[in-house]
Amino acid sequence: MLPQEHLIARVRELCQADEHLVAALTYGSFAQGEADAHSDVEFWLFFGANHARALDHRAWLDRVGPIRHVVVNEFGSHVVFFPNLVRGEFHFATAGDIASVAGWPARSAPVDRMIVLDRTGALRQALDALPARPHLPAGAKEVDELCGRFANWLVLAYHVAQRGELLRAVDALSHAQRHLLWMARLAEGRTGHWLTPSRRAEADLGTELVEPLRRTVTAAEAGAVGEAIATAWACGRRFWVALAERHGGEVPQELFTDLDAVLLPESRPA
Repeated sequence: MLPQEHLIARVRELCQADEHLVAALTYGSFAQGEADAHSDVEFWLFFGANHARALDHRAWLDRVGPIRHVVVNEFGSHVVFFPNLVRGEFHFATAGDIASVAGWPARSAPVDRMIVLDRTGALRQALDALPARPHLPAGAKEVDELCGRFANWLVLAYHVAQRGELLRAVDALSHAQRHLLWMARLAEGRTGHWLTPSRRAEADLGTELVEPLRRTVTAAEAGAVGEAIATAWACGRRFWVALAERHGGEVPQELFTDLDAVLLPESRPA
């Protein structure tokens, strides 16, 4: 049994025993049946409003197991580092927040595998209201927006790299890469793990697609950054054209010409 499975079992015990807890759910790799030794443990815990205000979060977490460190991340969840670098995410919320679950993009796993505790039935109702799969860009307008956002980050990466801000260029390129992965998944019809497009990309997309995408990841060195940006455009250009053809859209030809001129100089007419 993986260490994470022991932690999950312990959290389930604590949830069942805590009379102040109204509902709890788990999500991520273990709920999806895709977990391995490197997977996180992830929970939402919904307490009664009065108890939630007085709850000692660290004391609750200490009961789960030995803790190396706890930090509240930028999204307000408690990230816990257990021994052997096992990572856990715990979202502490109130029973009033259960209804907001129905506004999530999709269920991450079968409902019965997600529910840890549901004293009122409200959590199941919220989860049942979710689609099994996230919405995918389907029309020409949505596809154009996805591709345009890719171009936005790519052009920013190009300009700051030209200025010599290589770390900033790598940061902008990482945003372009995320959109590029979405474009690749949509163009190739391989939309598993849509919400986190880099997840299992190697398995989902295959070597032929992934190899050029890997070359868009780079060190913050002038030549390498320039090559990564050019590779990202070559990949994005291909996917953009394919998506426009499939969804009845049009590529912005003048933008393509400008990007080709600076990023794919070999494509210039002699």
